[in-house]
Amino acid sequence: MLELRDVTFSYDDAAGTGTAEPTLRDVGLVLPDGELHLVCGRTGSGKSTLLGLFNGLVPHFSGGLLEGDVRVDGTSIVGTPPRELAHLVGYVPQDPLSGFVSDVVEDELAYGMEQLGLDPQTMRRRVEETLDLLGIADLRRRALRTLSGGQQQRVAIGAVLTMHPRMLVLDEPTSALDPTAAEDVLATVARLVADVGLGVVVAEHRMERVIPFADRLVVVEGGRVRDGEPADLLRESPVAPPLVELGRLVGWEPLPLTVRDARRRAGDLRSRLTGAPARTASAQTASAQTGPPVLRARDISVDYRRHRAVSGVDLTVDPGQVVALMGRNGSGKSSLLWALQGGLKRASGSVAVGADGLDPAGLSPAAARALVGLVPQTASDLLYLETVDDECAAADTHADAEPGRCRGLLDRLAPGIAGAHHPRDLSEGQRLALVLAIVLTTSPRVLLLDEPTRGLDYAAKAQLAAILHAQAAEGRGVVVSTHDVEFVAQVADAVVVLAEGEVVSAGGVSKVLAESPAFAPQVSKVLGSDWLTVADVEGALP
Repeated sequence: MLELRDVTFSYDDAAGTGTAEPTLRDVGLVLPDGELHLVCGRTGSGKSTLLGLFNGLVPHFSGGLLEGDVRVDGTSIVGTPPRELAHLVGYVPQDPLSGFVSDVVEDELAYGMEQLGLDPQTMRRRVEETLDLLGIADLRRRALRTLSGGQQQRVAIGAVLTMHPRMLVLDEPTSALDPTAAEDVLATVARLVADVGLGVVVAEHRMERVIPFADRLVVVEGGRVRDGEPADLLRESPVAPPLVELGRLVGWEPLPLTVRDARRRAGDLRSRLTGAPARTASAQTASAQTGPPVLRARDISVDYRRHRAVSGVDLTVDPGQVVALMGRNGSGKSSLLWALQGGLKRASGSVAVGADGLDPAGLSPAAARALVGLVPQTASDLLYLETVDDECAAADTHADAEPGRCRGLLDRLAPGIAGAHHPRDLSEGQRLALVLAIVLTTSPRVLLLDEPTRGLDYAAKAQLAAILHAQAAEGRGVVVSTHDVEFVAQVADAVVVLAEGEVVSAGGVSKVLAESPAFAPQVSKVLGSDWLTVADVEGALP
């Protein structure tokens, strides 16, 4: 169905260096119908570029030089407008909001079919089928901009599915979804592959979610592309989920791809693990720094017209503590973060930061940002200059920091980003890393992050965890809203779970994650609730 023949692709020389290094080089790839292909690789490795080639968005809209040929159902995309491929390849980008053309969910689901000229009766039937298939029937008349990020993602997938494409291309489809919603979407996609014969290509950094469903793995590394059986390629893949890393550590062969496979082999490993993980003690001392809480929030409520998004939430963050906010999509996590930062009007409640008890809601925007830094879910909202270097220099100036501080933080998160690149030309993960570096440059007393791991690979998330731990070690408080269970296991001291705007569970990270099968990380599912990460296991082995 999809075929790349000796493809080399280079973007225009936006950096002005006189040469454009190929993003993809000498790629030969055949992706047949009826299989689910998982595309993986480091942040910025070219996964989104590869996906854009499949429906002609690259190079027709992106610009750049394409050598070789890309064929979709035997038709070359060279000289073929993407609109003529829409009925063959359905594409869902990383940022679903950027692809919406309507205001209401139901209209968005019907829009693509209208462009194909389908009759109203068929359109109505397909809309109803898709609403039920993705579990979004209750959202049918909601305005798209009022939905949570995860709800928008499901609508974006649904808008493509209504056109009944032969190949579905998804770029980070579960990055904004909670674990349960992600499993529902992926199970639905797997059914489409098995029952309808639909071919699916998924690029995803949270590989642990997709690997159990994948028939083939496509690894993008250094501009080169390899494909094959997941278990074979994961032996040397530059990115791998915790379960595979655990298998590599203890020498399991073949590598386990599901928790079920790993549990069957874990008996000997369990017998070798004695005592508590080393991280348990470090996590307890990390939140035991002396001094008053850096953040005290009492009875926080937030209303959107007649809808109460946050209801009477209390939250205390101690010096040096990393707190994770979790919960299903639409539970109020983002609204709570904005209310804590002061950028969103509260229906009730108070926030006190530091020993002075300052409330950011009563300060100027600049003073509030220096007190409480917030990395929003759509990170690009904070980017407005022409180059990465300009953004970093402006961040240093506004924060009265030494020149190069922002750039140094960026290089730790996502090394290799050219300073002359336009921020909008970066991948989703690279843009998020840039915004995080900008916010950290001000050294806020409290750092709030809304879904900070979207678009980040495992290595970048490890770097992010190290930066957050460094911030906490300096006595700051960190609050992270995320659906990324593995990242929470790696970085958090405490977890607060929200449901319908209320706190339903709170406590130490091991206790809270172990309470819910949906929130348990892969290592815990294999070895028990005391063990959260591969690092825990590695530290305990002789």
